[in-house]
Amino acid sequence: MSVLLEKKISVNNILTVNTICAKAIEDEIRAKILQLLYKKRLNAVQITKRLKKLGYKKALTTIRHHIEILKDAGLIEVIKIEESRGGITKYYGTSTKLIAFTIPLDFEKKYSSIIQLTSSKLEKVLNLVLKKTSKYRKSNQAEYNDYLVMEIFNRAMTNLLEKK
Repeated sequence: MSVLLEKKISVNNILTVNTICAKAIEDEIRAKILQLLYKKRLNAVQITKRLKKLGYKKALTTIRHHIEILKDAGLIEVIKIEESRGGITKYYGTSTKLIAFTIPLDFEKKYSSIIQLTSSKLEKVLNLVLKKTSKYRKSNQAEYNDYLVMEIFNRAMTNLLEKK
């Protein structure tokens, strides 16, 4: 038997994901709802209308179903309840910013030097985080430890980016 192709794979991306959240946003409509609610408070009718403008024509009951899934996953929450004409209107919001893009084919070529420079500067911060989190990390659970560090960095980066 002869080898026709062999390629070395190097890790250049770590995707941290809560499986409950991943399942909640696997549906394109739910991902769009999450994006619509970022920094906005909308009710189910408003969400339905905005989705329709984006080309997603769904019934209000369907949108309410998607909202419940996102709520159950902890991605959105009720942030306001209004009473009018004997009815109750719930407004939803989120503290999660979903950034969904396809990486361009030239990404590695274009940004490799910035990635290298950033990596060397972050190494000091990483060592500090590892030292500070050592009592919380679990022995023999490397994936959990990586997740913990990535989540800390993710939230810290989010804090910095949201200030801009």
